[in-house]
Amino acid sequence: MNPRIQSKLDNLSDRFEEITQLLASPEVQNNTEQFKALSQEYAQLDSVVEHFRNHQKLQQELDSAIELSQEDDPELKALAKAEIAPLQAQLGELEHALKIALLPKDPDDGRNVFLEIRAGTGGDEAALFAGDLARMYQRYAEMQHWRTETISDSPGEMGGHKELILRIQGQNVYSQLKFESGTHRVQRVPATESQGRIHTSACTVAVLPELDEIEQITLSPDTLRIDTFRASGAGGQHVNKTDSAIRITHLPTGLVVECQDERSQHKNRARALSLLQAKLLADERSKQQSEQAQNRKLQVGSGDRSERIRTYNFPQGRLTDHRINLTLYKLETVLQGDLAQVINPLLNEHHTEMLSQLNRD
Repeated sequence: MNPRIQSKLDNLSDRFEEITQLLASPEVQNNTEQFKALSQEYAQLDSVVEHFRNHQKLQQELDSAIELSQEDDPELKALAKAEIAPLQAQLGELEHALKIALLPKDPDDGRNVFLEIRAGTGGDEAALFAGDLARMYQRYAEMQHWRTETISDSPGEMGGHKELILRIQGQNVYSQLKFESGTHRVQRVPATESQGRIHTSACTVAVLPELDEIEQITLSPDTLRIDTFRASGAGGQHVNKTDSAIRITHLPTGLVVECQDERSQHKNRARALSLLQAKLLADERSKQQSEQAQNRKLQVGSGDRSERIRTYNFPQGRLTDHRINLTLYKLETVLQGDLAQVINPLLNEHHTEMLSQLNRD
């Protein structure tokens, strides 16, 4: 293993032991903020240290096998040689996992997200496809034991959604969904097509990390126009009789957000403000990332909504992710929520690029 990596892992292992002892001390246990901070650091280091210890154990086994392979006893020598190749393969896999674990972390990876789906070109068919995407993400969220709630919904005339905003809560939501931002294209025969011709429609998806209160962008009241209105759609008589829905306009930018899911006007206001802050921060980050993304071959997670990132071809049962040239003939299972077979290759390619960049630096 690279001496620099070895040294860093030794330091992390020492820090892990130190945190373990601190968490057991009454002084830390009585300090809520310190206990929370140390617990989070412990959780971050836990898997890294476990991989490192397994690596050390395997390295010792490999060293012993190599030593035994030099013995005079033919039977013992053969047994030892047979162990060497599998142990080297396991060590290689663990070393790669350790390098991935040591890569710089995206500070937003552990956050909840606002997921926006908007029907684009294609009219009613695009709205129906937006409905398909919404179900795909909701089913994937269920598989991950995440919670979803609807922040805003503008239904399509024939079904689906003209625009849908979901809030998804759970463990490491943003890390799994952040590469979904972009243009999703569908190719299929619409139900209203009498000639059986294949139409192409599109939806845009945006994934915005939800901010902590401390890190939220400060919004001055005089830069906001807040309107109340009656919620539309499902929700019962109560929704239709009270002005509980909230629309907030950010005057300097013209950005508008709505929330009508909660019956409480106060809760809708809080959700709308949180969404507005997330959007404003995303716009700022997008300006910075656009320059960095120009010279990168792999545009994973750039958030460029004009970029066609994926095509869903129904006649062929094919899904293609254009960023990494991934093609799967498992369209139906993906739309049923088995999105991991698309997300994992994206994550692997992203990690490979980061490792390559580190080696160049």
